[in-house]
Amino acid sequence: MLTGARSEARTPVSITGVNGAGQRRPTMKEVAARAGVALKTVSRVVNEEPNVSPELTAKVQAAIKELNYTPNESARMLRRGKTGTIAVVIRDIGDPFFASLGRAVELWARSSGSVVMIGLTDEDPERERDVCLEFVARRPDALIMAPIGETQEYLAPHVDAGMAVVTIDRPAHGIEADAVLADNAGGIDQAIDHLIRQGHRRIAYLGDDERIFTARERVVAYRAAMARHRIDVDEDLVHLSEPTTEGIGITLSAVLDRPEPATAILSANNMTTAEVLRGMAGRRDRVALVSFDDLALGDLLSPGLTAVAQSADVMARTAIQLMTERLPEPHRPGRTVRVPVKLTIRGSGEIPPSS
Repeated sequence: MLTGARSEARTPVSITGVNGAGQRRPTMKEVAARAGVALKTVSRVVNEEPNVSPELTAKVQAAIKELNYTPNESARMLRRGKTGTIAVVIRDIGDPFFASLGRAVELWARSSGSVVMIGLTDEDPERERDVCLEFVARRPDALIMAPIGETQEYLAPHVDAGMAVVTIDRPAHGIEADAVLADNAGGIDQAIDHLIRQGHRRIAYLGDDERIFTARERVVAYRAAMARHRIDVDEDLVHLSEPTTEGIGITLSAVLDRPEPATAILSANNMTTAEVLRGMAGRRDRVALVSFDDLALGDLLSPGLTAVAQSADVMARTAIQLMTERLPEPHRPGRTVRVPVKLTIRGSGEIPPSS
């Protein structure tokens, strides 16, 4: 697995012409000599090309078996215009969602005979560009990525050349690509509907910067859901910023330590939720909390975390399906698929209003 991180200096190790047991690999020329046929005949048999007689094919296959010859898959695929490599660029392998996504793609690649390169952007647009360009220089057949930057136009020459690109969580900009997105509006609707059924009307919304696609979609959905229930949004209960420990601490004080405090909080992403849980120590049993995005071990909290959960496995399978459909048609229009989300009830979202 490649991570796209800067490499440390290390002694190069040559593996050319050596098999796993430390022995030299037999060559195609040696197979031809053993079979008593032309080198071109061996190449045609190995590459499953037509116009080779059954007799010659049998001789070549017998020589391959005797010599334990293994074809150079990379060379074969390059001749066919494919490398059998999938690049995956995600934001944070420590995030349970992206860890599950990476694993799902790896399992698919293993079953299909492909190789996966995984790189991390760490929420840095410049790093996204560097990692993506480093990977595409290796000519992958496809790139599955979770975009960070405002544009992915730097990939345009590679997309024009036939590389398939599928994005997850956010759409791409500046290139033709497929996208697999969560049903952000549907998830926010589920969360608001649930909190209102518990009797809440002063529902604080804590989200990320509106410049981020998912943050923008979710806060718009929050306002629409409140309006649907004929509840005026108190703008003092809406806070959109980068989720830092200090920042969320100030936000919690602003929404909870006021004459008419929020009785419930809708946290719009898992990083914000983690900081909300940290900042609410001592009063978690008094304020309802619903998170968009689940947390690892969220079911072990007390009370358990009520969350709108995205399925990384479903999103990965959808991305893989779009990728395989795009490979033979790399220049078709981009397609967007919305994946449903599910509200998981565990206790934190069922705390009733205290006043």
